[in-house]
Order: sequence, then C-alpha cells, then structure tokens
Amino acid sequence: MLTTAEIIKKVRQLEIKSKKLTSDLFTGEYHSAFKGKGMHFKEVREYAAGDDIRFIDWNVSARFGHPYSKLFEEERELTVMLLIDISNSSLFGTAHGRKRDIITEVAAVLNFSAINNADKVGVVFYSDKVEAYIPPKKGREHALYIVRELLSIEPKGNGTSLSTALRHFTNTTRQKSIVFILSDFLDSQYEDALRIAARKHDVTGIKIYDQMDMLLPDAGMIQVKDAENGHTRWVDSSDAFVRHEYEQEFFRITAWSTQLFRKSGADLLHLKTGDDYVKVLQRFFLSRNR
Repeated sequence: MLTTAEIIKKVRQLEIKSKKLTSDLFTGEYHSAFKGKGMHFKEVREYAAGDDIRFIDWNVSARFGHPYSKLFEEERELTVMLLIDISNSSLFGTAHGRKRDIITEVAAVLNFSAINNADKVGVVFYSDKVEAYIPPKKGREHALYIVRELLSIEPKGNGTSLSTALRHFTNTTRQKSIVFILSDFLDSQYEDALRIAARKHDVTGIKIYDQMDMLLPDAGMIQVKDAENGHTRWVDSSDAFVRHEYEQEFFRITAWSTQLFRKSGADLLHLKTGDDYVKVLQRFFLSRNR
C-alpha cells in the first residue's frame, strides 16, 4: 500500500501526464466524439444558403410561404461516469505491470479529459459490491480527489459484480451520461443491468487484460491461486491440451462479453497491458466521428 507521500507524488505525476495527453492529443477527439451527441431545439429562423435541408421546418415554411430552418443548440455540459473494477483480479500482471495500474492511468486520462472540457466526472468503485461512490462534479480539485482515490482505495469485497455497480449507477443517475467501464470483465450475469444502462446512457467498456490471462506459459507443474476466492490448484502447464483449453476459455469469455456489449448497443475496447492505450483511445474517439 502506498504511503501518503507516495500517493501525493503519484497524483502529481498522473496529473502532468494526463494533462499533456488531453491537451496535445485528446482535446479535439474527445470533444468531437461526445459533444454534439446531445442537441436540443433552440429556435426557427429563415432558411439561409448552406443550411442542412434535413432541418427545414415544413410546417412553419408552409405557413409563411418560404423555407424556415430549425436551429439546434449543443448541450455543452456532459456528465462522465467511470465504473472502475478494483476487485483482486485487477492486481494481476506480468512483464508490463498490473491491470490495476493500467486502469488507474486510463481512468486518470479520461478524468482530466472531461475536466478540461468543463464536464462533470463521477466514479463508482466496485468489487462484488459498490466500494465507493463519488458524485459527479467539475473542477481540478475534484479531478485530483478522484485520482487520489484511484491510487489508494482497496477492495473490501472478494469477488466481482458489474451488475451491482451498473444498478447502483442507473438508480443514482437520472441525467444521460457518458459511461466508461474499466475492468478485466472476468464476470458474468450482468446482461440485464448493461442493457438497461445502455438504453439511456452512452456506455463504453474498456477490457484490460494481461498476456498471461490469455496464454499459459510452458512451466511444468505450477500452483495457481484465484485472487478473488483464494482457491488454489495444481496445473500441468507443460500439457499442450491444458494450455489450449486455457487459451480457449479466454477467447470464450472475450467473445461472450463482446457480443453482449454489441447487443446492448454499447462499445467494448480491448487493451492489453503493455499496449499503447493512447492509440487505443484515439482510434476510438476518431471512430465516433465517422
């Protein structure tokens, strides 16, 4: 566990890194990807050259004998909610660090991207229960508070329940929000909760996984431990069939979650520890503008 001095130092490092990324790389992409998704009617005015003909108000145009256009105003303020999995499986990692470390960095970048665009940010930390809830607010101090919590919070629960986090979110949030779920998605039975959340909110999952989540090394007899329930067992990793089944289970879970997000009308990104998460986020933001 980090000391207070280490947390303060790490917060400052993440702020500097995140601010550079958001100002140099993400400002335009973030703004374009989410701003303008919510538009509300402002007024009607006479049609002018260059107006989109899709927005001609035919009723008003017929009444006055010449074309009128509807004007829409962009909803300037967004609410960004981060649903962050802090269960013990996120503590796993090999050569490129723990999944929890990547989750923290990505969450910090999204946090500062929103704050830099004058949006509100809130967080639900979860394991098999809601560990903490930070209501959405604006401002640098609030952003720094979120990062401090990211670095210091420890789970009290032993498992993972995304459905619990999603239900808490939908029950406490009335305003349409941009939602990012950061998890390894080693979970199940969250179909209904995801579908309900995605019906109203703009939901994106970011699946963080380690190379060894997918590939079991050939290392002979090894003892493995489930980080969440504490169960241990011996596995013969030199057995090609065992390694094959291990890999297939990873792909099965990944395919299931991918299909589930797609059916719910939500996005799911895949991010391996050691990959450049900046490029993954940029590609996603740009894809939203096509």
